[in-house]
Amino acid sequence: MNPDDIQKIIESSLADSQAIVTGDGSKFEATVISSAFEGLSMVKEHQLVYKLLNEHIASGAIHALTIKAYTPEEWAEQQG
Repeated sequence: MNPDDIQKIIESSLADSQAIVTGDGSKFEATVISSAFEGLSMVKEHQLVYKLLNEHIASGAIHALTIKAYTPEEWAEQQG
């Protein structure tokens, strides 16, 4: 897997989302921005993203994934 593969999976599976994925080999970091996170706890946000990538995690293609999840409003605040 490479960052582009993970980005495509997230963006095609999660409505109204943008993913920024970095990493190499099997360790990745994903920043995911989506309105689907509205009203969800951080745990629920992460579970939502993990569910999209579960088969790749189970196969070992993704060994470690760090997720930062934001609503569009939260992302705008982060960007200053």
